[in-house]
Amino acid sequence: MNISVLDLLKLPNPNIIDIRTRENFNNNHMPNAKNIESKELMIRPEKHLNKNETYYLYCQHGITSRKLCQILRNNGYNAVSINGGYEAWLLQN
Repeated sequence: MNISVLDLLKLPNPNIIDIRTRENFNNNHMPNAKNIESKELMIRPEKHLNKNETYYLYCQHGITSRKLCQILRNNGYNAVSINGGYEAWLLQN
């Protein structure tokens, strides 16, 4: 499951997770995004996610987040990849 940046911006208070490195996150990120690196989410999703909530994940270009969302969904989490990732967000702003 994927969502465009434009559709994401229409949602009230979405749970946005930046799965890039801490360094990339600290350089810039989407407003209200929380940083949880992809490796951490892959190893310990239960530490960070609730199966009753929906999370919108992004990486730099949307490729890694798409793959990670599929893994998370296979494990019962509501994970949606943001199409085009951070780059798509930059183009909209």
